[in-house]
Amino acid sequence: MRTNTRTLSAAVFTMALLIGAAGCKKPTPPAPPPPPPPKTEAPKTVAAPPPAARIGSFTVEPTSIERGQAATLRWSVANATDISINQGIGDVQANGQRQIFPTNTTSYVLTANSAGGNDTRTVTVTVTAPPPPPPPPAKNAPRVSGIDIFNQERDNLADALFDYDKSDIRADAQQALTRSATTLKRIFTADPNFKVVLEGHCDERGSAEYNLGLGDRRATSARDFLVQLGVPATNITTISYGKERPVCTDADEACYQRNRRAHLVPAK
Repeated sequence: MRTNTRTLSAAVFTMALLIGAAGCKKPTPPAPPPPPPPKTEAPKTVAAPPPAARIGSFTVEPTSIERGQAATLRWSVANATDISINQGIGDVQANGQRQIFPTNTTSYVLTANSAGGNDTRTVTVTVTAPPPPPPPPAKNAPRVSGIDIFNQERDNLADALFDYDKSDIRADAQQALTRSATTLKRIFTADPNFKVVLEGHCDERGSAEYNLGLGDRRATSARDFLVQLGVPATNITTISYGKERPVCTDADEACYQRNRRAHLVPAK
């Protein structure tokens, strides 16, 4: 009995030692907190560079003239702060035109500037000497009338043709009117009292009233071009027939083009 009691006491004492050892064990330290996320800077906004100046077009018409005649500069520019043309013209607007009267072959330089970049364009007008005047008629020579020369030179008095609903003098019309100007100046020199009429015509599309106005603008544009080439303005009058006097009646573009014209006839 005493042996069992001792065995039991030993077991209790061993249990107490185990419990005490467990209570004296150091606690496990907590895990350190995670590091804070890295700071990210907001992207910096970079201002766009200013646009560069850009010349859209710079032209001269006609490109070849006789001394004493006029040509016209035309231009368009974008994004420029300063725009100028040399040869004494100076500062100009972004879009415009200017009549010029060079006495010799001349180059014109259009310069457009901006903080983003510059642009330049050059055009040249070729100036030729006018032909010498015709010799005076010999004494007792038969006088040639203006109508006689007009009829003899009809091939050099071609119609000036126009685009649909336009009165601008296009390139082929400039060539036709330049030939007509040479012939008319010769006619008026021989017969200063002779006069001609510039008829303005249209195709059949549009109202009669509208086409009368369009025909008038076409005749006036053709007359102004001839005057620039040295033809006396007092010897030319204009009239509009609108769509009332077509030279062709087919309903196609080839026929319409023939009817859109400025036509020279002797004055009655």
